[in-house]
This record gives sequence, C-alpha cells and structure tokens, in this order.
Amino acid sequence: MVNRAFVIGVGMTKFEKPETKDWDFPDMAKESVTKALADAGIDYETVEQAYAGSAYGSFGQRALYDVGMSGVPITTVINACATGSSALFLARQAIRAGCDVTLAVGYEKMRKGSLGAGGQKGAGMLDYHLRSMVAGRGWENEKAPMPQMFGNAGREHMERYGSKPEHYAWIGWKNHKHSVNNPYSQFRDEYSLDDVKNAPMIYDPLTKLQCSPTSDGSGAAVLASERYVDEHELWDRAVEIAGHHIATDRAGSFDGNSSINVVGAQVARAAAQRAMAEAEVGIEDVDVIELHDCFSANELITYEALGLAGEGEGHKLVEAEETTYGGRWVVNPSGGLISKGHPIGATGLAQCAELTWQLRGTAGARQVEGARVGLQHNLGLGSAGAVAVYKKVA
Repeated sequence: MVNRAFVIGVGMTKFEKPETKDWDFPDMAKESVTKALADAGIDYETVEQAYAGSAYGSFGQRALYDVGMSGVPITTVINACATGSSALFLARQAIRAGCDVTLAVGYEKMRKGSLGAGGQKGAGMLDYHLRSMVAGRGWENEKAPMPQMFGNAGREHMERYGSKPEHYAWIGWKNHKHSVNNPYSQFRDEYSLDDVKNAPMIYDPLTKLQCSPTSDGSGAAVLASERYVDEHELWDRAVEIAGHHIATDRAGSFDGNSSINVVGAQVARAAAQRAMAEAEVGIEDVDVIELHDCFSANELITYEALGLAGEGEGHKLVEAEETTYGGRWVVNPSGGLISKGHPIGATGLAQCAELTWQLRGTAGARQVEGARVGLQHNLGLGSAGAVAVYKKVA
C-alpha cells in the first residue's frame, strides 16, 4: 500500500537582495527549518530522512548541521530552478515508501546580476535549449541569456496568437500588487501599470518589473504519513500533497524550434496532467496557484500549459483579470518570483509554504477565500517541470 503524504510544518526566511544581509546558507536553512519544525510541533530528531536543495551545490549536510546532528540521512538535491520542489518530491516519495516524518529544505546565497546559461567547455545543461532557440530566433550577444530565452517565448506568443506587451506588463503589475501583503517578499512596493510598462527594458517585451531578481533565502517543509498525523492528532495543520510529478523534456520539446517549448511549456503540461490525475482533480477544481513566473512571459504561457486557458488564449485570462482576487483563480498570491524573489533552491519550498498557509486559511491579508485545492508549478530549465497538487483536509 502506498502511504499518503501530508505537510505538517512549513517555514521560510524573508527573501533578501544578495549582499544586503550578513548570513550564509546554513544560517538561512537553520531559520527556515527551525520554523518548520516548530510549526509541525516536532524536534529534529523525529525526522527520518532529509532532502536539502541548492542549485549551486551547497552541501545539505552542512546546511543542516547547525539544526542538529542526529545521524539522519541527508541528500543534497540539485535540479536547476526546480531544486526546491525536487527536494519536496523526494521527501514525499520517502513518506509514500514507508517513512513517517521527512524534511525538505531549499536555500540559496546568490550573487548580484543576471543568471548565466552555461558557457563552460563540453556538454552543458542548456545545450539543446539554446541550440533550438538560436535556430528559431537567433542570438543577441549583448543581452542576458535568461531574459532572452523567456522574452523570445513572449515574442513567439505575440506573433502566433496576438498577445501584446500590455498583457505581460499586467502580470508584472499583478504580482507586485500581491506581494504588498507578503512579509516574506523581497519587494513590497506597489506599482502602477504604467510604472511596470515604463520600467527599463531588459529584453522586449520584458521590462525590469516583469523579471525575477536574484535573491538570498530559504524555505522548508516537514512531511508526515497519515499514520503519524492520526496518532499525533495533527489534522488541524495537515495539508495533503495529493499529486506530484516531475516531467523532463521529450524530443518534441525541440521540434520546430519553438521558444515556448524551449522554456518548458511541454514539461509543464505533462507534469500537470500527471499530478492532477493522481490527485483526482481537474484544473476547474483548483482555487489557488503558485506558478513559476521567473518572467511574466512564462506566467502567461504556463496558463495554457496548466489548462487555465486553451492554446493561444492565455492573454484572454489577463484581459478578464481571471488570475487575481475576484477572478477564477488567484495566481501567485505570494507575489511570485517576480516580486517575492527567486533564491533558486528555495523557490519550490516557498511555494509549498504559501499553499499550505492558503489551505489552512492562515495567509492573512493575502488569503484566498475558501481555498481548498492548490497547485504548485516550479520550472527548472534543462528541463524539469514540477507540479504538485495540495488538498485541504481539515
């Protein structure tokens, strides 16, 4: 029999601009894990297995030794920007295989500036993706690689389906507006739509306020089996991860040199279908979504990949304002990566924390009224498309 897995504790640090706070990755991990353990009401010694994620390879053992040295197996997880949700995926798998209590933590101490895209000799993580994008749309040497890749996905959508720069700007405006109510967010300023449109252009159609920043921070989650939750009467805080899948690229990801597929539309679609089937829900059952909006273009194309809109119709959701409070779904109530921040290894666990708070009804001023089903989407180019479905049980 496969065990059900429940989140019983979450914690995170405030996400910070790099080099503004005097801390290192073990300090971040200790803060988020200590909060998650306290939220779960357990000691570190209760944890049977731990999965610690850092996209830059900071060792999980060192991240957790300042929390405790119980001899617990600790596995370091590296999976690009999906590192945090990959740690969560493995912690859930361990529960389903028979563990009673596991821990997932993600953290990152980053440098200022735009992320690179390889450049080392030999094979690289994005070889296929860059080759396909360049074949389809060329390469602008003076532009940073990540905004170029996702910006090209936005350009392709505009050419194919008629979306406009205003649609992408609205997504940036929405997510900055949401983050005003998130005390963990790196940015909490509210901007007008004109502010977003007129911000410095990074890669057309993406202005600076439509791009996620580099960030420092950490998030953590404690998972438990149904037996453990029941024996310790933790149903008041338990949220079930009812479905979770990580999809990777198939050959079709690069057919036709589509930039939309290069940046993960196909892997998101495949992961969402598998996760929702496992959870026995459809997208119409979902109330709240934490979506990997590394750039506003990715949020719009992922609306379609997750099934919120038909192919080529993501911008129609924007026009109807269906992805904010008062709409059909609330997407990124936390502020998303654009405004909350994006410390790579921590992002997936921060999404888990937000959805847990939402389904518990404890998200404060950003609470989505009556939320019972949440969906998490976390993308790591290279590629890993991670989607999890959360269900309220109490």
